[in-house]
Amino acid sequence: MNTTHADPTTGIEPAPAERGAGKIVCNACPVLCNISEGRLGACDRYANRQGVLTRLDPLVLTARAVDAQGELVAFDGKPWDGNPLDNPPVAPAVPVFVTGIGSTTTYPDYKPAPFIVAARHAGVDTVTVVTEGVFSYCSFKVKIDTDRYIGPEQANVRCDGEVVGHVTTAEYGSQMLSLGGVHHLTGGSKREGRVTCQVMMDLGNKQPVELDIEGGAKVVVAAGRAPVINGVVEQRMRVGCGSATIGIFAPQWKGHVDEVIVVDDHITGVLTEHQAGKYIDMAPSGIRIRGKRSTPGRYFQVANPGMGWGGTDITDPLSIIERVDAAVARPGQRVLFVSTTGEDHAYFVLDDRLAFVPAPMPAALVKVVERIGENCEPALCSVLFLGGAGGSLRAGVTENPIALTRSIKDLLTNVTAGGAPAYVWPGGGIMMMVDVARMPDNAFGSVPTPAIVAPIEFTMRLDDYAAMGGYMHRVRSVEDVLANERFRLLAQDPRNPWPIGEKPVVG
Repeated sequence: MNTTHADPTTGIEPAPAERGAGKIVCNACPVLCNISEGRLGACDRYANRQGVLTRLDPLVLTARAVDAQGELVAFDGKPWDGNPLDNPPVAPAVPVFVTGIGSTTTYPDYKPAPFIVAARHAGVDTVTVVTEGVFSYCSFKVKIDTDRYIGPEQANVRCDGEVVGHVTTAEYGSQMLSLGGVHHLTGGSKREGRVTCQVMMDLGNKQPVELDIEGGAKVVVAAGRAPVINGVVEQRMRVGCGSATIGIFAPQWKGHVDEVIVVDDHITGVLTEHQAGKYIDMAPSGIRIRGKRSTPGRYFQVANPGMGWGGTDITDPLSIIERVDAAVARPGQRVLFVSTTGEDHAYFVLDDRLAFVPAPMPAALVKVVERIGENCEPALCSVLFLGGAGGSLRAGVTENPIALTRSIKDLLTNVTAGGAPAYVWPGGGIMMMVDVARMPDNAFGSVPTPAIVAPIEFTMRLDDYAAMGGYMHRVRSVEDVLANERFRLLAQDPRNPWPIGEKPVVG
């Protein structure tokens, strides 16, 4: 009978190889893959190498460099794969953090976490419990910074024909999607679960995903990239709603124009009626627009949502004019129409019949329109992973799981994901949210249940870990990890605080 060995980093005892078949059973997750010699498990993270269950991905460590005085200096950031023939770019003075990426999982966690690492920070003994969590209760929130309308709220979002999420409430200058979640992963057909899992893994790994929104647009989203809407790469996020745009730029229009109408799907602004126009003594123009009047100079529902001006369905700004009051308006009045990004604009002068006649825009107005565009932030997709870590994962940290939850809520334990700061939601459980753009690349995986595999780290004082009933006999020094593990070293993202010694972020 073949002899098998425990993975030294996980403590997993693989089942004996089947007689004559050369197979072993991987018990790293409940799928229990039967892996033949030289083959991979379904998750592509474990293999059978000569009868030994072997973790394939190198452990990912992040480092930040300091000089002799302890000041931060530039780190070249070249990845190192742990090859002992090469000298790793790590010196004793360089702080190193062990992330959960490549650490593997011990789910369901009847075993201690794969890595429990001790380090010293600012004279304090700390410990970081490191694992790759298996998440069924998880989703991705996608913030799309654009002025364009992508679809109605609550509309289904599909990928490859399967429903993988929905449009949620729009925020200021952004369209929002909620994608994934346990009901799409496991509550529908097998194909729905597989497609949903692939979408989630691609989003977490910063890859583009093409989505179809029912009753709306076809969009391509990827973390850190501009959205592509109906084949067009978006350029700008709106500077604000129509009312806000009036408020920002009103003084710059004074003396150069008699009326400004800022077209917006949310609130269309009319300068002379607006409080900002009153403040700069703008005379009434007599121009009335369609829509539901809110407070002076602010109109809702001037048009339907769409891909036109300001997220509306209009392409001709004059279509929102209801009437021109001949008792107030006068020939020669100068009227500017502009969208909330400045990308759409038109200039008119009223003739003797009070009709709108197109005219060349004066340089002073061109400057303000350009400034609207200058003040718009670039269109961008932001992807946030939201996962519930309140299940058996906690048993990999301590024999008394509620102790970990309480420690996080009491700000004694810091939660990170791949070394990136995680926000822990208030209320029960450990519901954490992290910006995937601040995590190392390819931080997410999956298992075929289906579920998402994501890194998670819990950092605390060593004495606090002992007090919560942690697995003190499994604590290893960071030096031991460096000396004995195959790892990949990455420079810490400069946007991230150092995970050890930073105050936890809890709602």
